[in-house]
Amino acid sequence: MANPTPLAGKVALITGAARGIGKAIAERYAKEGAHVVIGDLNEAGAIATAEALGAEHTGIALDVTRQESIDQAMATIVRRYGRIDILVNNAGIFDLAPTVEITHERYRRVFAVNVEGLLFTLQAAAKQMIAQGKGGKIINFASQAGRRGEALVALYCASKAAVISITQSTGLDLIKYGINVNAIAPGVVDNEHWDDVDRRFAEYEHLQPGEKKRTVGASVPFGRMARPEEIGGLAVFLASSDADYIVSQTYNIDGGNWMS
Repeated sequence: MANPTPLAGKVALITGAARGIGKAIAERYAKEGAHVVIGDLNEAGAIATAEALGAEHTGIALDVTRQESIDQAMATIVRRYGRIDILVNNAGIFDLAPTVEITHERYRRVFAVNVEGLLFTLQAAAKQMIAQGKGGKIINFASQAGRRGEALVALYCASKAAVISITQSTGLDLIKYGINVNAIAPGVVDNEHWDDVDRRFAEYEHLQPGEKKRTVGASVPFGRMARPEEIGGLAVFLASSDADYIVSQTYNIDGGNWMS
């Protein structure tokens, strides 16, 4: 019989989880028996999300662009729970601009969160997992945007392609410690993130509000955008013992948008 709570007793840090996909995964992990730590720039939102899950869960301030914030978050987790078993690197930001309008500031901002922040949060979790000596699971969030370039989205696409590559390299390096690194590449997801994306496309493509979102959703072979909660099942699987032999892979959840 399958384990009804495959993450029972596991300690999981989910970054950027005060809302959206991260929050949906936190809710699913809590149902599967994990102790969930919500790490987010929005500390009040992180705490509120954790409190809604129950007393055994924790919300903390986490800025993945600052090493001291990453280190403090890891110390807080170890102090409260004694260990970390799972990291979900979900924190990320979006940017959209024509090539000729890309600036150094915009470049640094996107890569500071989506690439540098992801890598050094992964590193901190891996160091703690190695010290514990019992392996662990790390799940990075890529995107279908990392599979191919898109007009107006050079920075975001490049950052998510980097996530796929980092997943491959760190997965190959860390599996000797029993740490599985894999990634999830969502397609278009109906949440606050895409409300912002829609607004930006409307500005650059002279569209009505909501028009880009409707068009993109209708173009998905499945017939609609994903819902945040539809990402949770794979996030649970990759964090469970059922995924012990899976290393350095990036899985699409995109309704058939991309084949790889």
